[in-house]
Amino acid sequence: MLGTMLVKGRLPRIGLLGPAFIAAVAYVDPGNVATNVTAGSKFGYTLVWVVVMANVMAVLVQYLSAKLGMVTGMSLAGHMGQRLPTGPRIAYWLQAEAIAIATDLAEVVGGAIALYLLFDLPLELGAVITAAVAMVVLRIGDLRGQQTLERVIVGFLALIAVGFMAGLFVDPPEAGPLATGLLPTFDGTDSVLLASGIIGATVMPHVIYLHSSLTITRLDRRGEGLTVRELLSATRTDVVLALILAGILNLSLLVVAASSLDGLPGTDTLQGVHAVVTSELGAGIALLFAVALLGSGLASTSVGSAAGAEVMKGLLGVRLPILVRRVVTLIPALVVLALGAEPSRALVISQVVLSIGIPFALVPLVVLTARKDVMGEYANARRTTAAACLVAAIVVALNVSLLWLTFTG
Repeated sequence: MLGTMLVKGRLPRIGLLGPAFIAAVAYVDPGNVATNVTAGSKFGYTLVWVVVMANVMAVLVQYLSAKLGMVTGMSLAGHMGQRLPTGPRIAYWLQAEAIAIATDLAEVVGGAIALYLLFDLPLELGAVITAAVAMVVLRIGDLRGQQTLERVIVGFLALIAVGFMAGLFVDPPEAGPLATGLLPTFDGTDSVLLASGIIGATVMPHVIYLHSSLTITRLDRRGEGLTVRELLSATRTDVVLALILAGILNLSLLVVAASSLDGLPGTDTLQGVHAVVTSELGAGIALLFAVALLGSGLASTSVGSAAGAEVMKGLLGVRLPILVRRVVTLIPALVVLALGAEPSRALVISQVVLSIGIPFALVPLVVLTARKDVMGEYANARRTTAAACLVAAIVVALNVSLLWLTFTG
């Protein structure tokens, strides 16, 4: 699948890359950190295959999302808003908004935990600071343009990469157990819950909506003599590079936890993970982990806010001021923290909610990109549609299994 995504011929100009890297930040948000570290510390290398599979799925999904915006000049949310009657459209928006809130919960809480680890700030204060910085990042994009925002996000990704991969060089994993983790298997109900969370944290529904809007601006490059087909080739490269990076970061989190934290007490929370990393890998690695977690929270909550705004604009035709949206989506995170809920557990559960919301974004995306009356000559080939249908089927099957095992024990 990855091979079909690579660009044939000359490499695209650097200026054509970028939208997928904004989307990729959502794939390394604090929810990913919580699910991948928990998976590695509780089940060793068992769920390595889930991380790899989820990333391959994400490459296909994000390319289809980018292609929809690139070819039609309209985002996925815009297409759904145009096609759904009023009642279903509002219902669809409500589920998408619930996904946006779950996303923001993970990202704001993750940033709050990082600020607590670094500066011993109260979690509630850390959540407010995280949300405020996210507004500043989005404001930079508004004032200086999308390409400036892309550069800021790439900077965050570099910071995250250094922090989350440092542990691999201190305690490299063994090749044998890592290879064994590529064999599909589960280890009880909790492993299914985490697998669902990993997929929800990787094939992010809100970024499916967002990516289709980010590539619309690339249509302006046709004035430089570039065809849509050339722009799509650049988009394939953009998606592959960005998500390979995100996949490596996600896998490194699970592998570090499996090789260095497996079976150790206290690894069921990010605070506990930080403490165990300090004792097992050293204070320097623990500091890098906390800094990367902060960068992850700040960057991903900016992307999440942009996605929520796009969903509201596309489905309802409403554009709220960024401050209003930020306050509304911040409230659930503050409530969770004020009620004393364990933050890391809340992160994992939020990712499961995201996984349940994937089909609502993925199925319309597959249908729209397969239709010639929507995409013209760029409609999906049959094999592409078949692969996308398989992705949707896997997600639905995993969620049904999760619900069954949860309620039956």
